[in-house]
Parts: sequence; structure tokens; C-alpha cells
Amino acid sequence: MNSGSTQSLRGAARVAVLALLWGSTFLWIELALRGLSPLQVTLARCVLGAVVLTGALYATGRRLPTGRTVWRHIVIAAFFCNALPFALFSIGQQTVDSGLAGVLNATTPFFSLALGLALGTERGLRPVRLAGLLLGFGGVVVIFAPWERSGSLGGGALAILGAAASYAVAFVYMGRTLVGRGIPTLSLSAAQLVAATGLTAMAVPVSGLDAIHLSTTALVAVLVLGVFSTGVTFHLTYRIIAAEGATQAAVVGYLLPVVSVALGAVFLGESVGLRVAAGMVVVLVGVGLTRRKGALKPAPAVEEPGSAPAVEEPGSAPAVMAPAR
Repeated sequence: MNSGSTQSLRGAARVAVLALLWGSTFLWIELALRGLSPLQVTLARCVLGAVVLTGALYATGRRLPTGRTVWRHIVIAAFFCNALPFALFSIGQQTVDSGLAGVLNATTPFFSLALGLALGTERGLRPVRLAGLLLGFGGVVVIFAPWERSGSLGGGALAILGAAASYAVAFVYMGRTLVGRGIPTLSLSAAQLVAATGLTAMAVPVSGLDAIHLSTTALVAVLVLGVFSTGVTFHLTYRIIAAEGATQAAVVGYLLPVVSVALGAVFLGESVGLRVAAGMVVVLVGVGLTRRKGALKPAPAVEEPGSAPAVEEPGSAPAVMAPAR
């Protein structure tokens, strides 16, 4: 086997592992909520992820960023890309199945594109991406089925959509303030989770003092969620971007909902109705259309919001990298 084939296989293996870790995020959140409150799950996830990345940072001889301006940007990014969406996912999954949560998370590119158009940082929208944008939101409407009393429309689903929208805001902000500033991505990733830990900790006295019922299942779920689905996922994402580029990493965005639905069905017994399944397919087709190369002309001298930001998020769409997210 030649070196090219070996490298290709390694790249495919990294993508597969990342899709599994990222897609399983929603399963672990679901299980962790059996013993912890949403804010407690969020805090544990941030703490464990920060420990993993900070440990990796110092083990490789790097250090956290310095400078008041940089840290101000990091704190704002940590709020929109970590603290807020992590909490919203946990809140939403109190009433929304893990598989559906993964699908709704895949709407992040739609919000990113819509926000870019609203801010004027992206323009020249061509028919194929407009169709993808409209199709994607149409798929969300099918999933929610507001015309049915038994539809999925509710506070939990809206919270998850809010998390996806928060990622979109974070991508635009990080693209303007943190990307391409000469700071190693591992340093920014670790700093962002440290900041997210601080932000989440400040909310604990308000809604994080609920009694903890930590069973073995919940404990394992929290550990895997924080260490692997948050910390390790960051590292794997940047390995993929460095080796194959952001386009290859974006493949995970299409695999993530499939993994989340499959794991939810196998391990949690979640059922997927025909309407929800149809909506999922429509959403994924819409995502594919909005990611078409050359379909959108970025505004001059402004970095495209879809470019890889400082951190990735297990639970966010890899087409536009963020913490998962």
C-alpha cells in the first residue's frame, strides 16, 4: 500500500472517529441529565474539556494566550460558542430526543448564512444556496409540524435551535476577532473552555444547586461527554483540518445527525416517525446545497463567516468549525 493510500485511510479513520464522538454528544447529554441538572451538565462538560485541552497545551510546551484584548474576545466567543449553546442543548434535551437534537443542531449553517447575509458580510447569493437555505428551514418546519397538536414544536426544540443560532453568531465573531491572529488554535481552544467554565460557574448559584443523583450511568456519561466529546473532539478536528483541510472536516456535519439518530434508536429506544425522518432528509439536503463551493461571493476584504474559527464544538456543524462542538 503506497503512502497516499495510507494517508487517505488515516484521514477517513479520523473523520469516522470524529463523527462518532461528535454525534454521540447528544446521547451522553441525555444520559447525564438522569443525574444532573442542565447547568450542572454544562459546567462539568466545560471543566473536563478545559482540563483536557489545558493539559495537552502545556504538555506540548504551549501556553494560554495573553493580552486583555484577546481575552475579551475569548470570553465573548466562549459565551456564544460554549456556555450558552451547551446549556441550551442540555435544557432542550429534557424534552427532545437525542437523535432529533442532533438533527436540529445541523441547522447551524443555515443560521450562519442568514446572519452573514443580514450583516452584509456575504452577498451575491446564488439560486442553489438560496434553495438550500429555504429547503433547510422548510425541513425544520416539517420536523416541528406546528399544524399538528402532537408536533415537535416546544420549548425544548426551540432551545436547541437557539443553540444552533448561537453557534452561528460565534462563528461570525470568531472569524472577525480570533482567526488568523497568529495564536495557536490549541491555545485558543483551551482558553475558550477555561472562559466558558468561569461563565457557567457564575450561573451556578442561580440554577445549578439542584440535588445531584449521580448514578454510574450518569457519571460515565458526564466523563465521556467532557473528556472525549468536548476535549478530544477539539484535537481531532484540527488534526483533520491540518491534514485534509476544512472541506474534509465538513463531511462530519453530514454524518453527525445520522450518528445521533442511530445511537438514540439503539441505546435509548428512540423512535423516528416518517414525518421526522422526512424532515431530517430535507434538512441534510439543504445543508449540502448551502455548502456548495463557489455558490456565494464573499464581500470584499471581509473574512467569510464559514471559515474555520478558533475552536470547534462537538455538537456544531463542522462545515464552519467551532468548539461540539
